[in-house]
Order: sequence, then C-alpha cells, then structure tokens
Amino acid sequence: MSVDLVVVGGGLAGLVAAARASELGRSVTVLEAGTDERYVCNARFSGGVFHIAFTEIKSSPEVLRAAIDRQTQGQAEAAQAEALAANAGRLVDWLKTHGAQFIRTQVAWQSHILAPPRPIVAGQEWRGRGPDVLLRRLVEKIEARGGKIERGTRAQSLIMENGRCIGVEAVAAGDTGGQVRRFPAHAVLLADGGFQANLELLGKHIAKSPAGVKQRGAATGAGDGLRMALEAGAATSALDRFYGHLLCRDAMTSDKVWPYPELDALATAGILVGPDGRRFVDEGIGGVALANAIARLPDPLSVTVVFDAAIWEGPGRSARIPANPTLATAGGTIHRAPTLVALAASAGLDAAGLSATVAGYNSAVGAQRTASLSIPRSTGRFPALPVATAPFMAIPLCAGITYTMGGVRIDGSTRVLKPDGTPIPGLYAAGSTTGGLEGGEQSSYVGGLTKAGVQGLLAAEHVAAETA
Repeated sequence: MSVDLVVVGGGLAGLVAAARASELGRSVTVLEAGTDERYVCNARFSGGVFHIAFTEIKSSPEVLRAAIDRQTQGQAEAAQAEALAANAGRLVDWLKTHGAQFIRTQVAWQSHILAPPRPIVAGQEWRGRGPDVLLRRLVEKIEARGGKIERGTRAQSLIMENGRCIGVEAVAAGDTGGQVRRFPAHAVLLADGGFQANLELLGKHIAKSPAGVKQRGAATGAGDGLRMALEAGAATSALDRFYGHLLCRDAMTSDKVWPYPELDALATAGILVGPDGRRFVDEGIGGVALANAIARLPDPLSVTVVFDAAIWEGPGRSARIPANPTLATAGGTIHRAPTLVALAASAGLDAAGLSATVAGYNSAVGAQRTASLSIPRSTGRFPALPVATAPFMAIPLCAGITYTMGGVRIDGSTRVLKPDGTPIPGLYAAGSTTGGLEGGEQSSYVGGLTKAGVQGLLAAEHVAAETA
C-alpha cells in the first residue's frame, strides 16, 4: 500500500521527518539498513550539541543568518541558510516535546547539549547518552502513531513516473541481488547520510588515498541517496569537502581514541609538520579545514602535530573532551622530549628540519609577522603561539571524516532540485545527503545535528501540506 512519505535512512534527519509527518497525521515508512534496535549512525556517535555556526541556537534568525555567513564566508546557498536560521530555535522546542532533554555548559554556543551528556573520556561512549536516547524516543513516537521502521532494508532505486518520484525499491541489507521490495509513496525523503564510507567516491572527490582517512562516524554513509538522486536527474553542490576532526593516528587501529578526543585545539595552537619537519599548511584555518587538507595529501598518515608544555596545559585542556589528559589516559601515542632534536628522534622527524622550522616560526610569532612565513600562518581565528617551553611534544595525526559536506542540491523546503533549479516532484533530501549549505574553500561547518533536524522538520511539513 502507498504511504504519504517513505524516508530513506533512520538517522536524526530521517527520524525527525518521520516523527513530524506522523504527528501531522501522515502515513510514514522508514527504511533503515541497520538491523539492530540501536543501529549505528552518526547522530548516535555525536556529542549532542545543537548550535548554528558556534552560535547560541535560540538567537534571533537575523543573528543566526549572520553567523552562517561568517562561518561560510558568504558561500552558503541563501534558501538553505535562511530556512536553517528561521527554524533552528523551533527545532529544539519541538525536540523537547518528543523526549529530548538538554543541559548547558558555560560556553555560550553549548546551551543545548542532549542529556545525559557524553562522559569526559576518550573513545566510544555513546550508548545510553543523549543522542542515543533521543533517537530511540523518536522511534517510539513514530511507531505509536502507526509509522513503520523497516530495519535491515537498504534502498536500491527510486520509482519514477513521468518525472515524479513515487516510491522506492529496496532489498535486504547486504543482499543487493536479493528480492526487491517496492515501497510506493506520495513522496520520498533521502536522508541516508552522505558518501563518506564509499571509498571509491571518497577517492574520486576528496582523498588521494582514502584508505588512509579514518572513518570517524558510523561509516554507514555509502552514497546511495546521492546515486539515486543523480539517476533521477538531481543537481549537486561541490563534492570535495567533509566535516571531520584531527585524531591521534592510533585511531586507525584502536577504538579507544576516537571519535574523541579530537586534537584540533593542539593543531591550531602548535604546528603541523611532515616527516621532513617542515610546515605545509596554515594552522590558523581551523581543525575541520586542516582535516580536509591532510586528507588531500598523497600520504594522509604522514603528519605530526608539534607543540610545547604551555600549549598542552592551555589549549590542550580547552575542548569539552580535551586531549589533555584523555588521550594519555586512553593510551594514545604522545612523544615528549627536553629538546627538539630529541623529540624529532622519538617522533621519526628530520631533526634539522624541525629545529629550523620551529626557530623561524617562533621568531615570526614574536614579531607578529606570521603572515610573512613561507607557509603563511593566519591569526584571525586562532592566535599563533610559540613552541618554546620544554618539554616539547608531538602526536602523530590522522584525518577523521564524520560526514561529507557536498551532496544533493535542495531548496528551502528541502525539495531536490534539477540543474535548472526546478524541483523534482515528490523527492526531498535532508542532512548530510545534501550540499550547498556547508563546504566551500574553508570547509565551513555550521552544525550537523541542527542542519539534519531542521531539514527533517521542513521536509515533513512540506509533504504534509502537499497531502492535505
């Protein structure tokens, strides 16, 4: 039987959409490839912070819109940015009516963190935490209103008729050659979470050596939604950026040091060097952009962050789940030495190159002339600090990808757009399946949970209006 809305993907965007549509009296089916009741998805792995561009989410739409423009350097698509700014505050109010509980910290933009919060430890402590609790409550709401959650079901293709999307064909997860099931619908929402786990697409668009990039999230985004949308004639944004963070390189082999602590605060205070001990990037661009820069290297596992005791005791303790002391407690690799020459020997770096790099860098920092370095160091967002106080320290890094920022283009109501800017009837997209809001030259991040939740709400409400 046909339903009003079929949702592809049971992450935050998909479940918000399904819960809102069912709340409005519409029939809903969610197709989720995960089989377990607590199937993994990026939202479950997240820190649970709702914000917009590191701005208090309950700020006025005008303030939030300006924050998006600052963060994206004006590159965010206007319709999406305006929709996000106008509906973010309403999202958290709606989530509260669906079982969400929030706490706040003393940091202004961290005023809505899902409770219970993550503990201040490294590793994967997501079970029973705020995002996990919220997703399970949304499922309960959906099922209580007659909606269906089809677990173990992977969407394979869209059903198109005269240019309109009228449903989805799917198979059992892990069995692409199995029996095809048809799910007819008035509308379909693609919310399956980007293409970060598809190494072929990752290699084509983002990383020269995709196997050397750590999957920092649930690694479930295989790009099915993107592929199906393209087959239906959809347009896409640029596909070459992702949201992620810098991690200890041990994350490639150990689950104890990811998705937290992220090491962005150390990288934006210290210096990043290659095996030759030389800087290769502007550390002032921020952690997300640095993760993108590392992922684009021929060898993304060749980078080390170098810093000193003052940075370790300062920025090293600044994050909500800080590198100091959580990384050491989890057994992550941290090299320490009384001199730069000894540090280079311990970390496998060229001693002469590192010594010359640090000397030149410290001189530029002291003279406030870091823009004149051979690799300029910007200071507008993150001040440049000297690497001068023993013991000197180094941590081998890797880039951790959480979700891709590029994807299907949508309008302010989340309708999927064709290259000519007109919508494909019956087809919607939300969350990290979409593109155009984040990304750009500096890999700008505006808040993944907020983006997913708002777009899920808007998709459901537009479908409900169309089926009135």
